[in-house]
Amino acid sequence: MHINVIKIGGNVIDYPQKLEEFLFLFSRFPGKKILVHGGGIMATKFGESMGVMPKMVDGRRITDADTLDIVTMVYAGLINKQIVAKLQGLNQNALGLSGADGNSILSKKREVKTIDYGFVGDVININTQLIETLLDEQITPVFSAITHDKHGQLLNTNADSIASELATSLSKNHKVNLYFCFNKPGVLIDEHNDNSIIPLINEEIYGELKKEQLIHSGMIPKLENAFAALNKGVNHVWIGKAENLLLASKGKLSGTIIEKHKYDLY
Repeated sequence: MHINVIKIGGNVIDYPQKLEEFLFLFSRFPGKKILVHGGGIMATKFGESMGVMPKMVDGRRITDADTLDIVTMVYAGLINKQIVAKLQGLNQNALGLSGADGNSILSKKREVKTIDYGFVGDVININTQLIETLLDEQITPVFSAITHDKHGQLLNTNADSIASELATSLSKNHKVNLYFCFNKPGVLIDEHNDNSIIPLINEEIYGELKKEQLIHSGMIPKLENAFAALNKGVNHVWIGKAENLLLASKGKLSGTIIEKHKYDLY
């Protein structure tokens, strides 16, 4: 089975027109597919309206008990069900899930080292059998960024990490491509200049760019997840603008290709 794991970020979800356009493209994306979504901007707005201010470290959210309630409501509730409803309207049969549903994504609470991330989970197991069954039945799983520890605790989990772990686990028995879609045309040297796109990045180039602080904040976990996926068997990783998703599916260089050491598109 050829599977495409596609992650969409809050910077697209926060804008209704962009989300509508993306979901139309997603519904036309060929083959078996899985959608993973975040929703950080919307969660931040809801939190601020309730007096819960966001705390971020290296692009990752610190999740206390109040924040966990908010992100669960926003990610697994409002955003997830809106996306599923819109996909049904596009004749794309979809099923909205958190990691707790069907024991689909099991995580453990992140250990406290130099930073206490709170109720944040790191993925330790994917229920690939469940996901394969859904895909075989022509049902598209739509995962929110909420997982669980199988002891009754929900955990906020980075959506990029979820996408990467899904792709990695499924790649053991299938050919899997991983797409990170967001509001920029790719990885940029200057985040304020969309023309500064880097078309190809390998681990060596990434190390230099990070050292020179040309890549930072939320792009760091995105690229680290991309390399982790490639090193564990994922066929292809792409980062780019949501509206270029179909171009990427045809092998067009419309974003940033993430490679290990040599260029190998497919």
